[in-house]
Amino acid sequence: MTTTDHATTQRQTSMNRRRADRRRSVLRTVQEQRERLNAGSGGPIAFDYELALTFAKTRISATYSVPLLIVLVAGASSPWSDPVVVVSWAIAVLTLHALVIVLCRRFRGLRAAPVNLRTWRNRFVAADFMSGLAWAALFAGLQFKQSSLGLDLFQFAVMLVMVAVTTSLASAIPLAGIAGTVPVTLTLIAVFMTRGGLLHLSLSLLAASALVFLILLSWRLYSATLAMLEHRAEKDLLIAELGTAKAISDESRRRAEAANLAKSRFLATMSHELRTPLNAILGFSQIIKNEVLGPIGNDSYKDYVGDIHDSGRHLLNLINEILDLSRIEAGRHELNEEPVDLAAVVADCHRLMQLKAKAKQITVREDFDADLPRLWGDQRAIRQIVLNLLSNALKFTPSGGKIELKVQRTVDGGQYLAVTDNGPGIPEDEIPIVLSSFGQGSIAIDTAERGAGLGLSIVQALMTTHDGAFELTSKLRQGTKVVATFPRSRVMETLPSLQEEAAQGGLKRAG
Repeated sequence: MTTTDHATTQRQTSMNRRRADRRRSVLRTVQEQRERLNAGSGGPIAFDYELALTFAKTRISATYSVPLLIVLVAGASSPWSDPVVVVSWAIAVLTLHALVIVLCRRFRGLRAAPVNLRTWRNRFVAADFMSGLAWAALFAGLQFKQSSLGLDLFQFAVMLVMVAVTTSLASAIPLAGIAGTVPVTLTLIAVFMTRGGLLHLSLSLLAASALVFLILLSWRLYSATLAMLEHRAEKDLLIAELGTAKAISDESRRRAEAANLAKSRFLATMSHELRTPLNAILGFSQIIKNEVLGPIGNDSYKDYVGDIHDSGRHLLNLINEILDLSRIEAGRHELNEEPVDLAAVVADCHRLMQLKAKAKQITVREDFDADLPRLWGDQRAIRQIVLNLLSNALKFTPSGGKIELKVQRTVDGGQYLAVTDNGPGIPEDEIPIVLSSFGQGSIAIDTAERGAGLGLSIVQALMTTHDGAFELTSKLRQGTKVVATFPRSRVMETLPSLQEEAAQGGLKRAG
């Protein structure tokens, strides 16, 4: 093994190892997402850690807004209560709020795997319950100086604001919201009931109704959050599965390309081994057929030798086509570029195929533009293109038919070759089959002159190497037209002669 082959093998091994690692990583992601969808506690699809993390992040986002609310409530309570008691209450509530924030920050800094979610949920519920008791102390423990309608409405408004804030912040864990709001509401209802009167009874009923409504709203927010997490997990699972499918598809395509390249390289390198025995078969069968070393003495043997020679020629042509296509696919076809007169090449190929056209009584008409500039290309490849297209037209055009060869300029300055026949045509749905390697349409299968189905594939490949384009159009029972177009970049500019340049220079001086 050479150094180049060894380096190529090492690169291939490294690439295969990276692909395998990527597939394993994607499969692990898919497995984790499926476990995530099927795991949890209590519900069909639960996301306990995500919900607790959402709760913690929501509480942390209210780090400064809740203290502002506490300060405002404490300031507004001063006219009805002792300022020292109000300040003490505010400090206690702020301390509990700070403890809740510290608890949430600690949870956010933990990883999902080692976390005991039940313990942390209980901590969050207990912290909210303590905060609710602290807020309830505003109504039960504080000694207000006097009772009035303004005080009652103030207490009711504070309860509504506190319950609304707590249920919205604790929507990811509804039980924590209940624990933080029920003590406040029940305490206020108890205070109102002790005062008596229709107004206080109505405020108590409104407080209870508001609590039920806000708790239900919190559960709706919880359901929306859970649905969002489910959709996100399903999206992640779909992305992971698409990644797995793409990795499998890429691997399959790579293997198919590697196998096709190996086949093409094998056939391209087997040129000598395949052609050598065929040349011997053709040479010796030709000698025997022509009786160079003496008469055979049996006419049947002579016919057999002729069949052997014809079969060998057919097999050699088939092998040549396969090898040419394989060499092009393997990237080993090199162009021997030179100036080429496309019209002259087409006319020469027409002369070569003229005997076959006369045998079938087919009329071949030429339509060439005059004074076409030369093309920069491989003359042998261009000749093979013309011969393949012309032989296909002769093969499928019936006796007495017509073929037109056209070589003209394109609109953008390129050149094209068009071969048009009035044969049986090709069904529209069979055109992709005819253009593929070894593809044959129903007309080709039914005809006696069957080939390997490589002619058009070779033409397409050779046109690609010349940066050109190939197009086939056909209508059933109306004929077929194939066009091979060479780009403007392949057309060589025609330089004016010295006499023309001198005449143009004289005209300029005279002017």
